[in-house]
Amino acid sequence: MFVSDWFWLPLLLIYLGIILTILIENRNPTKTIAWILVIVFLPLVGMILYYLFGQKFRKIQSFRTLNIAQSKRLMERWGNLNPIIEANLKQINKQIGPLSRVYKFLANQHISPLVLNNRVDLLINGEQKFPALIRALEEAQHHIHLEYYIFEIDRIGQQILDILKAKAREGVEVRLLVDAFGSPRLAKQAKKLRKEGIEVAVFLPVDFSSLADSNYRNHRKLALVDGQIAFVGGINIDDRYINSAEGKGKYWRDTSVRIEGYSVNVLQAYFWMDWHFAGGQPFEVNEQHLYVASPEPPGQAAVSYAFSDPGSEAPYCMEALLIAISEAEECIRLCTPYYIPSDELDTALQLAAASGIRVELMIPHQSDSYIMQHASLSYLKPLLRRNVSVYLYEKGFIHAKTVSVDGKLAFVGTVNLDTRSFYINFETSVLISEPKFCKAMVDQFEFDKTHSTLLTRQGWWARPKWKRSIDSICRLLAPLL
Repeated sequence: MFVSDWFWLPLLLIYLGIILTILIENRNPTKTIAWILVIVFLPLVGMILYYLFGQKFRKIQSFRTLNIAQSKRLMERWGNLNPIIEANLKQINKQIGPLSRVYKFLANQHISPLVLNNRVDLLINGEQKFPALIRALEEAQHHIHLEYYIFEIDRIGQQILDILKAKAREGVEVRLLVDAFGSPRLAKQAKKLRKEGIEVAVFLPVDFSSLADSNYRNHRKLALVDGQIAFVGGINIDDRYINSAEGKGKYWRDTSVRIEGYSVNVLQAYFWMDWHFAGGQPFEVNEQHLYVASPEPPGQAAVSYAFSDPGSEAPYCMEALLIAISEAEECIRLCTPYYIPSDELDTALQLAAASGIRVELMIPHQSDSYIMQHASLSYLKPLLRRNVSVYLYEKGFIHAKTVSVDGKLAFVGTVNLDTRSFYINFETSVLISEPKFCKAMVDQFEFDKTHSTLLTRQGWWARPKWKRSIDSICRLLAPLL
């Protein structure tokens, strides 16, 4: 009798406990309200969603504890680099002026030193990246380190796996780190691959006991070969990035960078940290894992990196971008598949446009996510009012995550312009200043504009009211995406 009459009491206590937990986590107020509304109006569904995707306190604390431990190792070597870093910062300040503040920020926060005299090659789509990557893998002599959110076992994925197996048989160290959520098929083959000589680590495996961890994903795409060459960008190992007869239908437009020079050592350090975080077989970085100087510098590019994850003291990838936007003098060109901006980014772009800076934003005309597409559209009205030029890419799906500032500084990486990339995922961006590379970035953006439609204020208001209503509804979910 007691159970039948008072069954609601423990449910109410659980219900109130979850709401109290959300409040004491001191989240962004918008996100707090969004979660509370979901739980209030959809109690059972809301509690399940919160368990799967909303919890953060305990997991983020563990991330932060690990970051502190790993940072201590980096700091032991950072002191010796200070004189070189300061000299490099003075040099880049002479070249790009106030925009160099981004590099100084990353150095001051001990995220990444500024490294000069690197070679950088812009790679457009899988048609350019995969041949360059395969060539580098086939020439590997000592080690191969790959870290990918998505590693599909399709045509290109199997081709790369075959190369990795062959290299392992030759005695080359091969380490492959994949995200459990993004690469489930490969994760299931981890044991088999290890028997064939490939060390495999799976980032945060997803099972019933760890469903609450599934919200935190390693979104990075990174390849390192012999410590000499690196590939960074938005292109996963997947046939969809190859726009050919072997591809997967829709045209995919994406960007990656091939890097050669001392800056590769920074990526090696972060791969080492991610590898050990994921529980990979321990290894120590030695001289053979680091860049070996050539008689002549491989290039003239200034390179640094922004890294962020849920345990970061601050959203460094976003903050580096905000600094660049604040120092722009002429033009800011941004490309992203998903535009769910933080309040800081939204305000920064509006202020830049209002102060006379030409701001151009490119997003897909048709996204691969219905909710993300409509949520993104809901954020465009204030940008259009401030004369931000918004281009809707129509040739296919634009997946590139790039920013170009004044044709002097370029960002290429895994960071979408959304709150998930800024605060939840493990992300990487490479910051490059080199005239030829930056010009190529601008030229590619201008070329992509020829396959895009300019969205005007009149065009936005001409959309049916029911579509704009869907935008608004999807926007309510934006803080949870």
